[in-house]
Amino acid sequence: MDSRNSDILFERRGAAGIIVLNRPQALNAVTHDMVRALARQLDAWASDAAVTRVIITAAGDRAFSAGGDIRALYELGRAGRQAEMLTFWRDEYPLNAMIKRYPKPYVALIDGIVMGGGVGISIHGSHRVAGDRFSFAMPEVGIGFFPDVGATWFLPRMAGELGTWCALTGDRLRTADAVVAGIATHHVRSERFADLTDALCGNVSVDAVLGAFAEPGGQAGAHRAEIDRLFAEDRVEDILQGLDAGDEWAVKTAATIRTKSPLSLKIALAQVRRGRAWSFEDCMAHEFRIVSRIVYGHDFYEGVRAVIVDKDNAPRWYPTSLADVTEDNVEGYFAPLGADELVLS
Repeated sequence: MDSRNSDILFERRGAAGIIVLNRPQALNAVTHDMVRALARQLDAWASDAAVTRVIITAAGDRAFSAGGDIRALYELGRAGRQAEMLTFWRDEYPLNAMIKRYPKPYVALIDGIVMGGGVGISIHGSHRVAGDRFSFAMPEVGIGFFPDVGATWFLPRMAGELGTWCALTGDRLRTADAVVAGIATHHVRSERFADLTDALCGNVSVDAVLGAFAEPGGQAGAHRAEIDRLFAEDRVEDILQGLDAGDEWAVKTAATIRTKSPLSLKIALAQVRRGRAWSFEDCMAHEFRIVSRIVYGHDFYEGVRAVIVDKDNAPRWYPTSLADVTEDNVEGYFAPLGADELVLS
């Protein structure tokens, strides 16, 4: 293993380039240095004829990656260093795009929690393998942020309205549901991951290897019909109204949504609806527009304070209600940035 950056390790094994996220004590949260190192290595492997596929996995058994290094970004913003914060996303989003269009099979072996920035370096890969402990979520609206790292692309392309549900609730998808939703392409038993990795390092095609290891497909979750019906509305208020009139699960879901940032909820729903018609590049450009405004706002810092720093779980959002978030408010987050636009090469 190459340990020049011990938080992320690289190795050539047989025909495979192997990446290991190596911050288990921090649930493998992705730092700016890790983003840069991964981009450099993927660029090198793309032109290396000896590497025919890339495998990304993670140390520890709790998480593939619980997200980006939110605490570090929060501290920068609190110090008034928003421009420095934005360099993280200006590097991270092109990395997500590089993975999306990588010229070789990119196999993410995902066991445990995968959220936020961890999603961005796995879900865009050509092959996404969910282990038994797989737990996917995009919980950003709960910290006054928004589903990013390409969520504007992949959430509206999930089965039915599962993407809308994920965006607004932050609730988790487990292994079987992830395969049905299209977030994972295969389910392989966690105990077989080591053998799967060994097999993938040979010269047999990635599809053939995964086909040999994969478990049969799962069934749709218990609430799929309700999710598809109730989350089809184009206003958060209308989604909540439908949930309020539903069963116990629906009422609890509405209560969960009401704990989130009203501004973030409206941005997230706009992303999911607009992203259906956008190219991947358009999605990433709009996410950079949104984050470029979020870092100068209120709710991200209040959300991180409440959930991660003070852990009182009592954020004071501003605006305080959905009714106070106007269409013009939301539209402003999607507006062009002029010379500061994100350009994907």
